[in-house]
Amino acid sequence: MGKLTGKVAIITGATSGIGKATALLFAGEGADVVITGRRAELGKAVEAEIRQKGVRCVFVEADHSKADDCSRVVERTLAEFSRVDILFNNAGIVTKGTAETTSDDVWDETLAVNVTGVWRMSKLVIPHMKKQGGGVIVNNGSDWSVVGGRDAFPYVVSKGAVGLMTKAMALDFARDNIRVNAVCPGDTFVDRWLEKGYFEYSDPVSLEKAVKDASAYLPMGRFGKPEEIASAVLFLASDDSSFVTGHLLLVDGGHTAG
Repeated sequence: MGKLTGKVAIITGATSGIGKATALLFAGEGADVVITGRRAELGKAVEAEIRQKGVRCVFVEADHSKADDCSRVVERTLAEFSRVDILFNNAGIVTKGTAETTSDDVWDETLAVNVTGVWRMSKLVIPHMKKQGGGVIVNNGSDWSVVGGRDAFPYVVSKGAVGLMTKAMALDFARDNIRVNAVCPGDTFVDRWLEKGYFEYSDPVSLEKAVKDASAYLPMGRFGKPEEIASAVLFLASDDSSFVTGHLLLVDGGHTAG
């Protein structure tokens, strides 16, 4: 028996990185999972990988900035499993800029995905969690949910909003046995950094050096791993945290400790 045996979990943005690592971990703990993402080919591959763990998995192609896509994800979940026990609002985008340089388009897109998408998915699942006697929502915040950051104005604003949204929902639905918490990762080495050429490198040796140099500012001297963030999400989603709600769990290598 795993920690999530018999549970049904929705994990948004689960085609790579933290979302994928969490989906695989949840499946290993016995949960049936619904995963979402904008890249169908990757989504189908993750779906197949999860099914090999002996649980049920459904991939739904979705853009969480769109209301219809959010509704479709929840409707598909209920059609397949008749319940939803856990929602991990992981889908998000990282954007840069200052208050001066951020364009209207970047501002609107960042808030649509990182804030409105989180609210909308929560709004859709809460009535069903109430009917079944409870549930868990975990939002993906950031270490920048609690401190500011340079040259990432729209992203910092969005993750600050996620932090207070988490606390507000936790208070509103605590008596409905719905726990709401946020995992707040620091810099985590994920696939998209390689896809977008985040580091300039010509061979594995220089890549390793670039990653080491870039992470030197962290007290622990390295970036986090998606699997480490997933373990924190599992804690918040499972009964191990049964008396925890409204909490922002920092998993940031000590970045915000000083």
